Amino acid sequence: MGSFSFASGNAAQVMRLPLHVLGLVLTRVIPRSRDLWVFGSAVGIGEGALALWHVATAAGERAVWLTGSDADADAARRAGIPSAPKRGLRGFWLTARARVVVVTHGAGDVNRYATSGSYLVQLWHGIPLKRLGLDSPVTARAPLPIPGLARLLRTAYRRTQRRIRLLPAASHLVRGRLESAFGLGHDRVLVTGEPRVDVLSSGRSAAEARADVEALVGPLGGARVVLYAPTWRDGEPDPAVPTASEWQTISTALERVDAVLLVRSHPLGAGEYRAGAAGDRIRLLGSDLLPDVTPALPALDVLITDYSSLVYDTALVPVPVVFFAPDEARYAAERGFYGRYRDVAGEDVAVDWTGVMAQVTAVLGDDRERERRVARAEALSAQVHAYRDGRNAERVHAAIRRGLSTTRRGRGRG
Repeated sequence: MGSFSFASGNAAQVMRLPLHVLGLVLTRVIPRSRDLWVFGSAVGIGEGALALWHVATAAGERAVWLTGSDADADAARRAGIPSAPKRGLRGFWLTARARVVVVTHGAGDVNRYATSGSYLVQLWHGIPLKRLGLDSPVTARAPLPIPGLARLLRTAYRRTQRRIRLLPAASHLVRGRLESAFGLGHDRVLVTGEPRVDVLSSGRSAAEARADVEALVGPLGGARVVLYAPTWRDGEPDPAVPTASEWQTISTALERVDAVLLVRSHPLGAGEYRAGAAGDRIRLLGSDLLPDVTPALPALDVLITDYSSLVYDTALVPVPVVFFAPDEARYAAERGFYGRYRDVAGEDVAVDWTGVMAQVTAVLGDDRERERRVARAEALSAQVHAYRDGRNAERVHAAIRRGLSTTRRGRGRG
């Protein structure tokens, strides 16, 4: 089972309710600085927060990164980024004093009890294919069968999201999804492009990305690189974890086409993939090795995924995709998609590892098949990415400055 589910997460939120109330009271009396920015991300020093950090600090913003672990603090130190632990009095004080708070997942990226009253920037961490937030029935899943609890959780979630002042969208298509999922108005969800994918539009070469991957998983020689990235099943077991015989099928196919499979199970996922990483052809590339996978995407020759937002990210490269969805019907019923899944995945979705590896073999061995899937990726990118110039973080920074200016003028008139 996964280490987290919406039910367990909601249970924790209920238990922390007194701290949330105390934080709300304190943030109303602690004055916010006019110029302090704090940044945080659930993945550590990375994602769109890092891209925006570089732009903001280059523009002279006074900023501190709030870390959640010793590893994150070490990474910040190596990058020359001033940081402080997000938990405890120091993290609370910095978050409560900050004029601008930047997160990529949620309020827990910084000190979750001190975001009220800030200019909260929610960068999010991918274009949604699966439904999320208020659009997903699992978001307000109650930890106990108490009448009315799910409705209360949903109301609390909606009110929390209203603290968001700016949520960047990759395009007008994505904007509509985010407005619905977060319950925000048109004025707070702006089409600026996602800062997190600027690295893919800035001319980063496949050789650079490949070198970074090899530094983590070992030499690849001349082998092609295939990444398998399943999405999170909301705490349920992952039905795609290969059996012993399927691992053998995968290894044999990889040997035949001279490829290496990098397995990146979701950090919140339930899959146990370690059993397959016994040979040289299958290696693990989990978030413990590479917290932010986006800069490594140009190294890929093929992506295998189910419902992950990575399909939109790799479309910028572009990378051919093999879709593997053994639980499509169940996932559609329990979580749901924005639009039709097959409109994105096509009609050749694999349902087992034999089918997956047959498609991977075709992509790596047939130029026409590769070109067909690259063309599909390029068409998808054109649908969801309004900007591909590597300047999304700059547009977000400019939008924040405009928002702060408007807020100050409004207070001055009051």
